[in-house]
Amino acid sequence: MNFSSKLLEQAVAEFGRLPGVGQKTALRLVLHLLKQPETEVSRFTEALDRLKREIRYCATCHNVSDTAICGICASPKRDGGLICVVEDTRDVMAIENTDQYQGGYHVLGGLISPMDGVGPSDLQIDSLVKRVEAGGIHEVIVALSATMEGDTTIFYLYKKLKDFGVQISTIARGIAFGGELEYVDEVTLGRSIATRVPYERSIA
Repeated sequence: MNFSSKLLEQAVAEFGRLPGVGQKTALRLVLHLLKQPETEVSRFTEALDRLKREIRYCATCHNVSDTAICGICASPKRDGGLICVVEDTRDVMAIENTDQYQGGYHVLGGLISPMDGVGPSDLQIDSLVKRVEAGGIHEVIVALSATMEGDTTIFYLYKKLKDFGVQISTIARGIAFGGELEYVDEVTLGRSIATRVPYERSIA
């Protein structure tokens, strides 16, 4: 693609680095911003700048937050003894949209994937073990994508947590193998959590 402006080319290249954004879409977005008033563009860039500078991660569950402890962990209406383990923030949002879960979360920050060089030490697994070890947790729901990496991570977590006397559950497999939680419709995801099963039964 030929550009009449180096500035335009640079902006398109930066937008094109975003997931799922090809060069044509990047160009469309940049040209759209060029047509907007300067105040609109400034508000857009300021929001991104503040996001990067001020966003925090909850000290308890590692979900993105504006404060040291996120609103979910701080809520007295939540069941503090119930933890739903997810891959990332997108999964928290997907589950929250079902309106069928009232416990807490634990965001791993990824999945175990030796092929990609991601091991247990690269994820928030130790902090999960410490939360369970500290007591007060009666059930851990492992809600990870139905992929090889997801199943590997679930098995690893089971091995780490099974001796603490808490129930370890997995979401029901109404989700096809290879499916990622963020793309599952809310009804299916909600039912998968509501009809969760003990992990021991799934590997028997």
